[in-house]
Amino acid sequence: MMAKKPPKPAPRRIFQERSKITALPLYFEGFLLVKRSEYQEYKHYWTELRGTTLFFYTDKKSTTYVDKLDIIDLTCLTDQNSTEKNCVKFTLVLPKEDVQLKTENTESGEEWRGFILTVTELSVPLHVSLLPGQVIRLHEVLEKEKKRRIETERTPSSSPEKGKQPVEDYEDVLNPMPACFYSVSRKAATEMLEKNPSMGNMILRPGSDSRNYSITIRQEIDLPRIKHYKVMSVGKNYTIELEKPVTLPNLFSVIDYFVKETRGNLRPFIYSTDETL
Repeated sequence: MMAKKPPKPAPRRIFQERSKITALPLYFEGFLLVKRSEYQEYKHYWTELRGTTLFFYTDKKSTTYVDKLDIIDLTCLTDQNSTEKNCVKFTLVLPKEDVQLKTENTESGEEWRGFILTVTELSVPLHVSLLPGQVIRLHEVLEKEKKRRIETERTPSSSPEKGKQPVEDYEDVLNPMPACFYSVSRKAATEMLEKNPSMGNMILRPGSDSRNYSITIRQEIDLPRIKHYKVMSVGKNYTIELEKPVTLPNLFSVIDYFVKETRGNLRPFIYSTDETL
């Protein structure tokens, strides 16, 4: 018996842009119906499992996710009874919320269950109905995730070199800057957004004092409008200077904040010289 063909992946260019934005390895992907605590009903997403995070996209071709869910602290995965034919429903029990997931068919439900349990428990679950080839994939993902965890733990977090600037910490191979960071001026960032609207509409750049940062965005409401936001480095955190300041633990979270607050209308600017990939 041959396994059902997995969903066709996104085009290579989209895959590359997602990889830059998330900075995590892709383990599994496909359509999922998701119901979080703040949702009134299920939402249909193209979903990627990268590391121990689920990234949700409005469709298969979107380069920027509209929501994400960190599942590393998964308490348990519980099955739900479903009256719908060929549908699998289960709940991810997390410390702060329970998230309900629903798949379009039985096989994809078993695969999602298998991959989620493998990366959160760091072991291949025994009680999943998968074919030998699918189980082999789980073992491959398990080894990759173990290696990723080890590399993450080895990331230098103390005893920085004397005179090392904050921006250099984020350029480390294991802890890079967000993909939309460019060492450009306010004027240059504005020109980049105006000339290349298809590549995104949000740039992270150095602040005028070389110690802090700024976000430059281009929104099209009635007319295209450029705005700039200061991002201040405060200890180990970063504060976005808004009417009600928002403090976040890193620059990746700063980008995530703008994406989520605008429901994906703001997209990180990812410059590409080869749109045919």
